[in-house]
Amino acid sequence: MRFERHRLVYLDPACWDGILATHPALRPVPAVVDWVAAGHPLIARRAVCDDAAGLVPLGLPLPPSLGKQRLAVAVPVDAISSDLPPPLLAEAKQMAPAAWQETITALVALDPETRCFGSLAWAYLTGLPYLSETSDLDVIWQVATGDDAARLAAALVRIDAEAPMRLDGEIVTPTGLAVQWREFASDAPEVLAKTANGNWMTARTELFA
Repeated sequence: MRFERHRLVYLDPACWDGILATHPALRPVPAVVDWVAAGHPLIARRAVCDDAAGLVPLGLPLPPSLGKQRLAVAVPVDAISSDLPPPLLAEAKQMAPAAWQETITALVALDPETRCFGSLAWAYLTGLPYLSETSDLDVIWQVATGDDAARLAAALVRIDAEAPMRLDGEIVTPTGLAVQWREFASDAPEVLAKTANGNWMTARTELFA
């Protein structure tokens, strides 16, 4: 089983102790021990050579107060109870600083289906202090056509010029290719496309082909 990038994965609490038994280095962190019981998700990650065959690779990002580490686990398929896309920005905005609200309102007006990941998403999902004065706003836009992506990128340039935080994020094509929005807004003939299977340079004209 492989999940798309940024997919949130919820585990069966009854399985968590057994998973932690195979990752003993994680046990000293109390928040990790209680993570699944608290109803918090993990996030899909790319598999690495150390992951055992047949297990699903997941990440657990800790907030700055706990070292801001991204911990890696690999879990059996039957430990997974559900999975969801990243939260809607319109829902997560309640956790954002006051200074961010105007920018978020503009982004939601531009596309109500805008989703977020990163610090804001994890603050919303867990209630833990992920956000800091230097946090970026990380967002995802699902876009159907190249023309739609061009219009979105032009609007983002205008919103970004007034934003109090760094506006980061990805434009995602119907085939699952994700491109950093600033790179798409440039005139580069090739862009870096990211997928669950890896990253590669691709011609801009091929993104929506």
